[in-house]
Amino acid sequence: MYSEKVMDHFSNPRNVGEIENADGVGQVGNAKCGDIMKIYLKVENDIIVDAKFKTFGCGAAIATSSMATELVKGKTIDEALKLTNKAVMEALDGLPPVKVHCSVLAEEAIAAAIQNYYDTHGIDKKVAKSCGHCDSCGCEH
Repeated sequence: MYSEKVMDHFSNPRNVGEIENADGVGQVGNAKCGDIMKIYLKVENDIIVDAKFKTFGCGAAIATSSMATELVKGKTIDEALKLTNKAVMEALDGLPPVKVHCSVLAEEAIAAAIQNYYDTHGIDKKVAKSCGHCDSCGCEH
């Protein structure tokens, strides 16, 4: 059902925790879905030098949060904005169809943290990310 990589990132998640004085913080999810992700970013010279997460949810939600933070560390803000849920799933060697929404949440959490970074640093940009998944799972994130 789950790949070895998913199980590894669930059992040994990378980048768990908070970043004090984070440059960007994004939280997505909905208690109705059962998954809530909070991503913290530290940015220096437009590069994400650190990323951490706190996730309340299933094993797939924890694994996708872990992988998403790994994928954006060392990237520019623009590169991180190109992170897709498909890239997260591919990096984890796939997810069961019923857990695809977890990778969508990871993508959205990164985007929300970047939007927060823009907003708190006076950068007049809008991040436009929409999962298009909400109709199928019934959540309202």
